[in-house]
Amino acid sequence: MPETVAIARVPEYDSPLLDTATAQVLENSGLAVRPGDRVLVKPNLVNSSNARHCTTHPQVVRAACAWLLDRGAAVTVADSPAFGPASRVARASDLARELAGLGIGVKSLKRAAPLELTGGGTIGLSQDALEADRILNMPKLKVHCQMTMSGAVKNLFGCVVGFRKAVAHYSLGHSHEVFRSMLMDVYAALPRTHHLLDGVHPLHRDGPINGHPFALGMLAASANGVALDTAAYTAVGLTPERVPLWGEAVQRQLPGSDPGRIAYPMEQPHNFDATGFILSAERELAFRPLRLIRGRVRSLLEHFEK
Repeated sequence: MPETVAIARVPEYDSPLLDTATAQVLENSGLAVRPGDRVLVKPNLVNSSNARHCTTHPQVVRAACAWLLDRGAAVTVADSPAFGPASRVARASDLARELAGLGIGVKSLKRAAPLELTGGGTIGLSQDALEADRILNMPKLKVHCQMTMSGAVKNLFGCVVGFRKAVAHYSLGHSHEVFRSMLMDVYAALPRTHHLLDGVHPLHRDGPINGHPFALGMLAASANGVALDTAAYTAVGLTPERVPLWGEAVQRQLPGSDPGRIAYPMEQPHNFDATGFILSAERELAFRPLRLIRGRVRSLLEHFEK
């Protein structure tokens, strides 16, 4: 059976269409939530001066949380930025302000549990994520200087607990093959996950932290993160040979990696104009211990300042 990806057109974040479009893509992609379900909403939170553009937009997160609350879910919004607490990034990106009216705060994912990796070794995956009744993964579509693009699969790397994620970036990331395999292992380890992609103004030119918003106008959801990424990458004109994580999914023969086996009950990827969308200049995957140490010190200081 083909995988389902529901796509809606939302021109701006402050569009009156946002709440309706969010409901439509979640429902048409098959998300079912029961009253009392403990749902972990996992946005993309990055500790950066460009947080407003490189994180999942707060109005999209608010719309999804409101939809979940209306169905009786117990909602927790959490992420594990490599450096600093999630609450600080939420304030910097205005997410905390958007969620305040819903009575929801933003937490850091904690309680690392070892995950055995296909390529050997382990990584610390948050028990908070593993124990949720359901995860709503909310990636920001953006270019990535090392992995070409970042979407649903890459965003679940944020379920690796804090500093362990930074260590993995620098120590396991010595090759695309090892790094992309590790990312796919994390994706596969998180069951009961649904995905809602913020591609309204994806980041292009220089990502995943810097760069500029691009007016694509896409909001998309799926029960299959690989299929959702395939649809988004297709919309911006890419192929598996160009995107390491897509290539990894094809190599593992994962459902959703074949664009010909995806059903679209709403908009189609080719309906979106990506003319002028620019990829980030590639930088090698390398271990930089001094940067890691500086980031760790900054992270500890920010925790004390909370």
